[in-house]
Amino acid sequence: MRRYARITRKLPREIVLLKGLPCIWSRCTFCDYLEDNTEDAQLIERVAREELAKVTGEFRRLEVINSGSVQELTEPVQELIREKLVAAGITEFICESYWAYRHRFEETRRFFGVPTRIKLGVETFDHHLRNGVLNKNMVFDSPAEVAALTDTICLLVGFRGQTRDTVRRDVDLMLEHFAYGCVNLFTPSPKTAALADQPLMDWFRTEYAGLEDHPNIEVLWKNTDFGVG
Repeated sequence: MRRYARITRKLPREIVLLKGLPCIWSRCTFCDYLEDNTEDAQLIERVAREELAKVTGEFRRLEVINSGSVQELTEPVQELIREKLVAAGITEFICESYWAYRHRFEETRRFFGVPTRIKLGVETFDHHLRNGVLNKNMVFDSPAEVAALTDTICLLVGFRGQTRDTVRRDVDLMLEHFAYGCVNLFTPSPKTAALADQPLMDWFRTEYAGLEDHPNIEVLWKNTDFGVG
């Protein structure tokens, strides 16, 4: 497991993958990251200390992920992150969160004390696909409702039930309503292989290769493309 990396091409930053407490939802059908979570608070803190010690602040931008939500890092680890942001001169902090924590987003931003972008995994704007297929338990009325909470979302492409039209709509809505986005090409595991739609993924690679040139949209062709995992 690699837990620290430097992203140098687009939106240069350091990124660390920490351990967190179990995800509050833990029922998404496409997710196989849960095994990296733990209830061992001492282990969570030890991993955090080891990985945050590698952060130099060279890009003044840091991203922390933890196979769940930033709110599921223990309080001591959140404090370690806040201390590192100051010590390393970080001016932009990026983290991830789940819909259930949306009422705490502003509290989270205030806690870390620097401009903080919270990535929200929308996966798709199609209500049935998001909740009936992916089991996200994420209900909202419009993209504008999501955009009022955060300027950064993640989409998932390449699972059964999606069509080219739904993917086009998702990408269009991302570009229209959000300043930043990350598109994740579905990476199947033995647990989730039946959900994969390889022809759709192959089409997306060709149809949306141009997203690589968008300054604020990142595409993960593999789920380890950020260098951690």
